[in-house]
Amino acid sequence: MPIVIKTEDEIAIMREAGRHVAEVLQILARSVRPGVVEKELDEIVRREFARRGVVPTFLGYHGYPATVCVSVNDEIVHGIPGDRPFQEGDVVSIDLGCTYKGFVADSAITIGVGRITPEAERLIRVTEEALWRGIRAARAGNRVGAIGHAIQSFVEAQGFSVVREYVGHGVGRQMHEDPQVPNYGPPDWGPVLRVGMVLAIEPMVNMGDWRTKRDPDRWTVRTVDGSLSAHFEHTIAVTEGEPLVLTLP
Repeated sequence: MPIVIKTEDEIAIMREAGRHVAEVLQILARSVRPGVVEKELDEIVRREFARRGVVPTFLGYHGYPATVCVSVNDEIVHGIPGDRPFQEGDVVSIDLGCTYKGFVADSAITIGVGRITPEAERLIRVTEEALWRGIRAARAGNRVGAIGHAIQSFVEAQGFSVVREYVGHGVGRQMHEDPQVPNYGPPDWGPVLRVGMVLAIEPMVNMGDWRTKRDPDRWTVRTVDGSLSAHFEHTIAVTEGEPLVLTLP
């Protein structure tokens, strides 16, 4: 699939999609507390997206049964929200996307439930900082690999590992477009970044080994060694200067 360069008007529409995602993610984050059941987050998304007139991109995607991904503790990505209540000390990753006027925005956050361990707090901080380092590397003229190199070098220097089997991606009229955006690798890898490219940059960072396994539900991905994982994501546009983050409130 060829890499699609977006026009200024298309990027403006994606910025509106991103604003809806960001605002609903804030609502979800405030809703996560001990005793709240995971599927209540799905109910919030359905209500908020209907009110805003946007489409939940994840619902039905390759058969995915919910509007939001909720991954807890050793779950990395694609957790299906179910009947499990959140508990004090949990680490919860929330991944959300919407479609607005035919364009997609995609973002993710990780938060702690109540009091979490200092090491879990550090994992979350490092993963979020890794995202911003990747974003700063997304400048016209760099190669896609510059993003993953910035992420990997920082994360591994902090003693954590970067998931290899799931990566970021281009985004636009489809949720997954070219190019793939790994969170690891050499800076001179991949296509050259051009003005108008829109990317979802999403480091997934494990406290232990980077390897993953998938649950029998065929969606939930977790760490092989049972270690905690964190996930942050923004949709960004490459510009003449600093990248434009499209998924901010």
